Amino acid sequence: MAPIVIGSLCYHYLAVDVIAPFDLIFGGTKQFMDGMRIYTPTVTDSLVAKAPEFVFQHIGLSRDPVDLTAGLTVKPTCTVDDCPELDILFLGGPNPGPFSLDPRYAEFIRNHVASGKPLFTNCTGSFVAAIAGVLDGKNATGNHLEYEWVKHKYPKVNWTRDKKWVVDGNIWTASGPMAGMDMILHWLRDNHGEEVFTWAAMNLDYEPRDIDGVNVIPFRYDEDGKRLFTHVHRYHDSY
Repeated sequence: MAPIVIGSLCYHYLAVDVIAPFDLIFGGTKQFMDGMRIYTPTVTDSLVAKAPEFVFQHIGLSRDPVDLTAGLTVKPTCTVDDCPELDILFLGGPNPGPFSLDPRYAEFIRNHVASGKPLFTNCTGSFVAAIAGVLDGKNATGNHLEYEWVKHKYPKVNWTRDKKWVVDGNIWTASGPMAGMDMILHWLRDNHGEEVFTWAAMNLDYEPRDIDGVNVIPFRYDEDGKRLFTHVHRYHDSY
């Protein structure tokens, strides 16, 4: 199976919006899991065989570094002019008030959506998609803090805050950074199975939620009813 090429556009977004979901699904890749065999018998040959491979692209208007939040900088791996064909486009969330979308990015987003391939947005990344015009007539969500503001700014979009994420055709929108992690894990489970999904979550000690914000992996309790860690970590008998 060919690697899945996933890319994000490089503008001043909230770093966790993109980095956390990308690291989360990277933890479910063949490459990463194969390296974890030394630590745990949980990673089996069958699990590695099911795991996908990802290539991550960070797409700039040029190759110049772009500042993110929290003092971080991202160095584009490609530009809108030479970007490899993407399987998934992922949009992080900027501060929507002062944000403006470069026309080249807007065209890139529109072309990707028109191809029928998935577009994922996280937090105010849906605002970016709205600027590009790809959410008109679509159901979508975004950061609930800006909900009323963005609803009046882009009234052609059917905004909702009833769910942690919304899927409308090939467009997936999440309400905030952690919801974006839940959303992309849900996609990972649908496309690559429960074992890969569970391992990717366990690798980051992350407890994923469903679209209603309810934990997906059942809680565990001891004989006295005390809640235990959700994930079960298994180790080799000897090292």
